[in-house]
Amino acid sequence: MASSGDLSVGSVIRFNGELCRIEEYMHRTPGNLRAFYQARMRNLKTGKVVENRFRVGEAVELVRVEYKMMQYIYPEGEFIVCMNNETYEQVHIPGFLLGDSLKFLKEGMEVKVSFEGEDPILAEAPVFVELVVTYTEPGERGNTATNTLKPATLETGAIVKVPLFINEGEKIRVDTRTSEYSERVK
Repeated sequence: MASSGDLSVGSVIRFNGELCRIEEYMHRTPGNLRAFYQARMRNLKTGKVVENRFRVGEAVELVRVEYKMMQYIYPEGEFIVCMNNETYEQVHIPGFLLGDSLKFLKEGMEVKVSFEGEDPILAEAPVFVELVVTYTEPGERGNTATNTLKPATLETGAIVKVPLFINEGEKIRVDTRTSEYSERVK
């Protein structure tokens, strides 16, 4: 057991029997009242956000989480199959752990997976991925004065809004956290 003062942003705790990750954590001392910690946590199974106040010195169950970099191999139903690069063991990870960034994964990419014991509880795709545009409408010459965007289909099947000067066959960098175009790769 840990104290509420030992927590920080990114810590994983067991709260009301559920695993939660701390997203915001601040120490508050209101006027002439006792100090407390205000925490905003995300439930790792349901994705719901919960807020709670912890007293100073309150006992909290801190969960030990192990991070591993794994190689994405292929999707299988509602799961993705990843391989441990050291032991070559294949692990089935629920696809919902990756959220919207799942549509940007390509075979061979590195995925950061968090385990509690043998169970995967968190998965993160790379922040930026480089993908080839397979289909987009041709841009008109000289039409670059405005910040207009057009849809483009990427090699993974994902659709992203890109500037007018992007053409088919070009490689672009996409931010997987926001699902937005970042830049053209030369």
